[in-house]
Amino acid sequence: MNPYHHLVSEYARYAREAKNYPLGGFPPAPKPELPANAPKALIFSPHPDDECIVGGLALRLLREARMHVINVAVTQGSNPARQAERLEELRNACHYLGFGLLQTGPTGLEKVNRKTREGQPAVWQPMVHTIAQILLEHQPRVIFFPHDQDWNSTHEGVHYLVTDALQEVGTRLSCFSVEFEYWGQMDDPNLMVELTATDVADMVTALTFHVGEVKRNPYHLVLPAWMLDNVRRGGELVGGQGQAAPDFVFATLYRLRRWTGTRLERFYDGGRNLSAGVNPDSLFA
Repeated sequence: MNPYHHLVSEYARYAREAKNYPLGGFPPAPKPELPANAPKALIFSPHPDDECIVGGLALRLLREARMHVINVAVTQGSNPARQAERLEELRNACHYLGFGLLQTGPTGLEKVNRKTREGQPAVWQPMVHTIAQILLEHQPRVIFFPHDQDWNSTHEGVHYLVTDALQEVGTRLSCFSVEFEYWGQMDDPNLMVELTATDVADMVTALTFHVGEVKRNPYHLVLPAWMLDNVRRGGELVGGQGQAAPDFVFATLYRLRRWTGTRLERFYDGGRNLSAGVNPDSLFA
């Protein structure tokens, strides 16, 4: 018997079966007790659901490094009729994962894209100031935001929104930046983070709370496959061309840099692989 026929047929069987699994309604995943002075990590999410898709390292920081992870809902989606519903879905997803939640406004920010940045400074600058005030108030140790070529116009807009806010904040903040990818792949990630099956299952479960979105497109079911392929890509993009991939099953790729008060800079050469079982706080030592 050819074992690869069995492998692929099992993938296909589970993909079909999983379309009938329940959406949302699960009790929260276990969350560690956090000290009152726990350092903060802020995820600047372009849309409700991004916190679940790209938040693998953030979840590990919560569970293993005891960081207080807060998801900043930069927007609440582009459809005004769905914004209140999407906020409630987001609350449920964050509650499941153990993330805090911060709104940028009653319905989130609007027109967060390059066109607004380049052509409507009177609209753009108040949004930059909103993000800058969040950074100053929370003084995060780590911030997450999309890289500048993440294809989706809001994802790219959030990149520039955060980097412009860092320029406004300047030396009043010292932190590490973690850029993530989803729609558009990074050419030069320098960090691959291994995730356990439990971590990935909890991220998939959290995504199911975004009921309206996954009913439209059940992308929660392909999240494990995306993370499988990240190991293939990261083996050479992070490890170097021709290098063997580490013995990871699931991983996410990031670009890790440090905010100096004037610019984002790399603070190590080459790439790094963070294995499961290694405290992710070691990345920021």
